[in-house]
Amino acid sequence: MVNETLIREFMQRIWNEKKLEDIPKYLATEYTIHLDNADPWEGKTLNHDEFATRLHHTFGPFPDIHFDIRTAISDGNVVAITWIMTGTNTGQIGEWPATNRKIEAQGMTFYHIQDGKIAGHTQAYDRTSIMKQLGFI
Repeated sequence: MVNETLIREFMQRIWNEKKLEDIPKYLATEYTIHLDNADPWEGKTLNHDEFATRLHHTFGPFPDIHFDIRTAISDGNVVAITWIMTGTNTGQIGEWPATNRKIEAQGMTFYHIQDGKIAGHTQAYDRTSIMKQLGFI
C-alpha cells in the first residue's frame, strides 16, 4: 500500500497539480523510461532536471492535462495503474499549431520503485488516437 500511495500522490502532485518542485520527493536520482512508445525519452535515464524538462514538453501543449487513475495494483516494487488522460491542446506541438481541441486517452503505466522512490516506468497507450483527435492525421 505504501508504493501505491506514493504513485497516487506523485500523479496528483506532479502531473495534475504541476508541482515540479516536488519531483525530488517522489523520484529517485535516476529515472529510466524503459518503454514508452513514441516518447522521445524512451530508453533514457533522466535526472530530476531532465524529468522536469520532459514534463514541460507535455504541459506546454496541454497545460490542463489531467490523469484520472482508474485502477492501481501494487506487486512488490512495481505499481501498475490504468488511467484516463484528458486535456486541451492550447500550445504548439512541434511544428503543429495549437488546435484548442480536447483529448481523451486511456493507458497503463507500470512504475518501478527503488528504495521508496520512483525509479522509472514502462507505459503503453495509443498516441495515434490523440493525433486523430487533434486532427493531425
